[in-house]
Amino acid sequence: MTPWGEIAVAILLLASGIVVLIAALGLWRLQDFFTRMHAPALASTLAAWLVTFASIIHFSTRANEPDLHVWLIIIVLSITAPVTTIVLARAALFRRRRAGDELPPPLERQRY
Repeated sequence: MTPWGEIAVAILLLASGIVVLIAALGLWRLQDFFTRMHAPALASTLAAWLVTFASIIHFSTRANEPDLHVWLIIIVLSITAPVTTIVLARAALFRRRRAGDELPPPLERQRY
């Protein structure tokens, strides 16, 4: 593997780690479940893309030809991560309704 390939892989993996660390800080600082959902959902997708690019560079420079089998993993992750987030949000809303707790206001009533 060339030194430039190793540097690119290292930078992408470090960037992925930083993105996940920022998402963890978002989980720590945000108060409500619904606001906490956004930080890891968005960051995990970006971090997965960065790791995928690092893997593509690593395997492609090792084999001296494009190696794109890693794309299958990121395609599945990109499809399932938003679906999982929606299912979690709906389950949390259902539990709040059943418990009689106050629900978050609908989007059309919020002022920004």
